[in-house]
Amino acid sequence: MIRALIFGATGYTGIELMRILWSHPQVAVTGGSSRNWEGKRVSEVFPFVDAKRDFVLRSMEDLKLNPDADVAFMALPHGQAAGVIRPVLEAGLKIIDLSADCRLRDPKAYEEWYGAHCDPDLMQRAVYGLPELHREEIRQADLVANPGCYPTSVILGLAPLVNLAQVDTSKPVVDSKSGISGAGRGGKLNTSFCEAGEGFKPYSVIGHRHISEMEQELTVLSDEPVRVRFTPHLIPISRGIVSTMYLPLKASITAEELRQAYINYYRLEPFIRVLPSGVFPDTARVRGSNQCHLAVELDERTGVVVAMAAIDNLVKGASGAAVQNMNIMVGVEETAGLEGLPLFP
Repeated sequence: MIRALIFGATGYTGIELMRILWSHPQVAVTGGSSRNWEGKRVSEVFPFVDAKRDFVLRSMEDLKLNPDADVAFMALPHGQAAGVIRPVLEAGLKIIDLSADCRLRDPKAYEEWYGAHCDPDLMQRAVYGLPELHREEIRQADLVANPGCYPTSVILGLAPLVNLAQVDTSKPVVDSKSGISGAGRGGKLNTSFCEAGEGFKPYSVIGHRHISEMEQELTVLSDEPVRVRFTPHLIPISRGIVSTMYLPLKASITAEELRQAYINYYRLEPFIRVLPSGVFPDTARVRGSNQCHLAVELDERTGVVVAMAAIDNLVKGASGAAVQNMNIMVGVEETAGLEGLPLFP
């Protein structure tokens, strides 16, 4: 049995990790940290937890100094995870970091988008944890940087187009919508029910942090610089992301050829669904699952390719992807614990 720790167990991604791992046939969650509920049992915080799964929540410092387990998930805010990772690595654990602290390869880029990094060498050691692109590197890694939720939808949505000569992928225009859970569990006025429940608005219109991650991975794929025009929006649902991406044509191609490129690219991927022509990604159809639904259409009138992706931001966009990465790292079936169908309705 693989023993797992969750740093930040009572945030949204930490809770989702527990939900997924508690149904994993080869994993036991043996401990977790919580800043607000240190010393309490998980069942005191979440009454749905039964005695079989219960444990006492510890401080982050205690868990860092005594990490008696095989793997650790860092479900911590940006800037906090980096200070915890090295001692846990040195204790022999494999780590999946759900923060942004190890996603970027360039320390200067991290500083530009996030601020100072307390342990920049970790960025060179980490593997970017998108299995559809980096599965073999993940298999050999002891530190994996779990992708951000928006970048997951955008990179998966654009990857099949990057090396098509007929499509200009150098400056994609990306329009994304996310459920409110993407803002985290901490109390914020602008994500409270009364403030966000009947609203629909863009935010971080210029310079959202996730742009750096999208550009890094898309540039690696294309071997040429990619600059993303990205606008995120907050929509009044609890979870889910849908991204719509626009790219101009450079030469003639048919809609069916575009769709076939997606089918070929993802033909062996267990969690990617390329939808039939005329069927479009819907957050309600991926809710609670590790699936990513993709579609592509061609607007012949304007000469623009329209690529679309939908994921659950807490599963394929965070905790589900983290478990998928863990499965690859420890050598168990990649789909273990993740094969549940979406919640519908």
